[in-house]
Amino acid sequence: MVDPSRRDHAVRAAVAQRLLDDEHPLAALLDIQAIRDAAAALHAAFDEVTAPGQAVLHTFAVKAGSLVPVLRLLDGLRVGCEVASPGELALARAGGVAPERIVLDSPAKTPTELREALALGIAFNADNPQELARLDELIGVGGPRGPVGMRVNPQLGGGSIAAMSTATATSKFGVALADPGARAWVVRAFLDRPWLTRLHCHVGSQGVALERMAAGVRATYELAEEINAAAGERRIDTLDIGGGLPVNFGSDETTPTFADYARLLRREVPGLFDGRYGLVTEFGRSLLAKAGLILARVEYTKSAGGRPIAVTHAGAQVATRTVFAPESWPIRVAAYDAQGRPKSGPPLRQDVAGPCCFAGDLVARDRALPELAPGDLVALLDTGAYYASTPFGYNALPRPAVYGFWPDGPGREAAFTVVRRAQSVEELVAECGGDL
Repeated sequence: MVDPSRRDHAVRAAVAQRLLDDEHPLAALLDIQAIRDAAAALHAAFDEVTAPGQAVLHTFAVKAGSLVPVLRLLDGLRVGCEVASPGELALARAGGVAPERIVLDSPAKTPTELREALALGIAFNADNPQELARLDELIGVGGPRGPVGMRVNPQLGGGSIAAMSTATATSKFGVALADPGARAWVVRAFLDRPWLTRLHCHVGSQGVALERMAAGVRATYELAEEINAAAGERRIDTLDIGGGLPVNFGSDETTPTFADYARLLRREVPGLFDGRYGLVTEFGRSLLAKAGLILARVEYTKSAGGRPIAVTHAGAQVATRTVFAPESWPIRVAAYDAQGRPKSGPPLRQDVAGPCCFAGDLVARDRALPELAPGDLVALLDTGAYYASTPFGYNALPRPAVYGFWPDGPGREAAFTVVRRAQSVEELVAECGGDL
């Protein structure tokens, strides 16, 4: 459960400490204690269901929060990194994450990426037969330094958000197990390569029911049992069960919880927790979303066709999915006055618009909120994952600062630390080729 009073306290402190001004009318805030609590909840959930001494590596999907200080914080909380590109791998290494606590997943790894992973000894999962053939050449007779697995797709169907469903019949990820001959090919691939020791499956993300996620884990477990039986030994020693726990964007309640999911897995796949397999998880959004908000100034208010509109500085550049797919990615918006105090008053149905130069740049449509006025603030809630950490460069809008916060003692203002500096206009120009 998110503590709204802590959020309100942070907004007031952000105003008092002038984190927003004319030059920076937009900032993102991350609740450090909420991140610590989420990591602790993840560990506790799996500690409850795993066998004594069972090896479990929890990793964070870097795409959900590609900020080096966040990765460093999570690593200190015993959560490593799942990376999907050379850039994400570089971020994890910059955060001090040890190679044995990094997992590489990508459907498009180049030979250079594979060589780097092999040299570093990080774990990675081959996505398809062609990648596996490439690995045969790169690994040679010596064997890899780190664990190598294979990603499979049990083709269980999609969830409520098609773009987030990774286990459909035609998904681009992994080896499609139900396709003719595919399952037998996977078994043979493991029997022919003693260095293949892991199976990986990631069934979905937001919009995918826990029961379908558990079914994907069960299918992966059953395939591992089949391979090990065919090999006559424990060839597969680790199962990477992915992440994708959905987030409740409708209230401050944290649901489903990591404990809900772990208990469901224990009920549906009891053999997963008898200690024979090591486990890897790759949660992302569920670790950070509730810990963050985006705070933006209301610059102008107006009316069009009888609809009140508040024009703010938070739009598609930081809430890309919400703007382009509002039915799939609705978010809550909280209203504050210019001093950072929660606004009161009768609700007025109004649009909350962003600064981008296209008509659909709206983070909330016809939303009932206290009437907004110039100088007020809006907070986009549950935006600790993705959103500000992976901005969209539309209209050459500079990336906003991200600040971590925590209460600085009873009755005192929240303390802030810079997680990412605001991008200057000069830096933006240089990034766009102005330094050439």
